[in-house]
Amino acid sequence: MQRSQLEHRPASELRLTPDTGAQLRDSQCDGSCEGDLGVDSLSSESIPYILQNLKAVYGTPMLVSGLDPLDVLIETILSQSTSNVNSNQAFENLKRRFSTWDQARRARVSSIEKEIRSGGLAKQKSVRIKNLLNEIYNRRGSLDLSFLKSSPLEEAKEFLASFKGVGPKTVACTLLFACNRPVFPIDTHIFRIARRLGLIPYKCSDEEAHRLMGEMIPTKRYYEAHINLIRLGRRICRPSDPLCEQCCVVDYCEYYLDR
Repeated sequence: MQRSQLEHRPASELRLTPDTGAQLRDSQCDGSCEGDLGVDSLSSESIPYILQNLKAVYGTPMLVSGLDPLDVLIETILSQSTSNVNSNQAFENLKRRFSTWDQARRARVSSIEKEIRSGGLAKQKSVRIKNLLNEIYNRRGSLDLSFLKSSPLEEAKEFLASFKGVGPKTVACTLLFACNRPVFPIDTHIFRIARRLGLIPYKCSDEEAHRLMGEMIPTKRYYEAHINLIRLGRRICRPSDPLCEQCCVVDYCEYYLDR
């Protein structure tokens, strides 16, 4: 069945519940789910069902290969505190204005700021990008970050996190999207959904949320889970007035049960 057909079916027809999904979970885990998930709780045990229901509705997104790590790093910085539409426009303006990142590094902060104005917080982000480019160049002697694809994962994470303004989400996006490394990124939509599902505490730091979700979700499904949770957050599990009756994971939602 095509994805468009699935999306127009009632959520109740698409839900995989613990009773109907035990066989699927066992076949996916092969007796090793506890090690993969890393969290011993009823909420984390619902992860196989949640992922399967999301896949039934939103399909299996495919990771785009060949992305440049520095492109993704800067694009993710631009995405902070703004919409995708605005940040995408800001990134396109930058790429159009500067044919290489080294040109941007040598440019005035005001020139960068002008190009990214559509993305919001242009004054702060332009300084951040300029400093980031200079610091990478000073440390590495170039702006080539392809070494992140093969360096030990913890070293790659520590390198990216050492730059001002680069938090857990930006680190994870850069490594997952551009390097296909097993790091799970959490944006504002995923944070909201994970809290409502009871997967993470309501009072949870960014770092802790990334750790917990990374332990619960099988590494081979990081990209699929990331994209599909964002789709759910944008279309159904909205910040206000969520469309709970249309949600394919409502059976596992503490927020819905407590309403």
